[in-house]
Amino acid sequence: MTLRSPAQSAHVNTGSIDTSADAAVQALLTVLPTPSLLTAVRSSGASAERSGVSLAGAVLASFVGATSADLAVLLADPAALDAAAGAESGLVSRDDVLRPALEQAAGTLGLGVLGDARVDDATTLFHDQETVVFDLVGDGVTVGWFAIRLRRSTAAAQRSDQAVMGNLGRINSVEMALTVEIGRTRMTVRDVLALEPGAVVELDRSVGSPADILLNGRLIAHGEIVVVDQDYAVRITQILDVAESLT
Repeated sequence: MTLRSPAQSAHVNTGSIDTSADAAVQALLTVLPTPSLLTAVRSSGASAERSGVSLAGAVLASFVGATSADLAVLLADPAALDAAAGAESGLVSRDDVLRPALEQAAGTLGLGVLGDARVDDATTLFHDQETVVFDLVGDGVTVGWFAIRLRRSTAAAQRSDQAVMGNLGRINSVEMALTVEIGRTRMTVRDVLALEPGAVVELDRSVGSPADILLNGRLIAHGEIVVVDQDYAVRITQILDVAESLT
């Protein structure tokens, strides 16, 4: 159990956070690519450091939603995973391999968007008193660690968001990346490496289904693909509200 001061406890429901953290790590374990079945044991940030593993090699990602969170996976032998993934080829990296596990963990937190996974120093996250850390144990040996720090939305935070929305006029001229996505699929590393010219990759939606329109990676609308003067374009068919756009 993570200890908190009375002032912090007034703003954070400890039992709810513990339940969410447990659900997240169990979901992570169902996807984490390891040779043996793992179990999760409550620990602390110091556990990884005592093992001699550098916290600079963790894979981190941030989740933004009604319940936001910072997540990290640290492996005791990250070099073995890099070698298995063929990282030297440049096609697949450690964060590519671990992202599905982080997505699975974040999926237990409800509506939200998981940011890009990256290899970074997780020292601050692991030592934050608000972070819940788990040892990932397989065959009696700790093979990695999972850390999650939850941030609940508060009325004050919502009021702050409204104030920010009111000031958006100041950045009207700022350019942002708008992306149209017609579908996605998941492939094993083996299948990705086997791709060659002429290969057909099936996507997760049928012909005629609306395309997703993303603003800086966040889903904001649906539309249909059209052609304008021989160029592809998208006709907006539905604008999503804030809750929908977080799915």
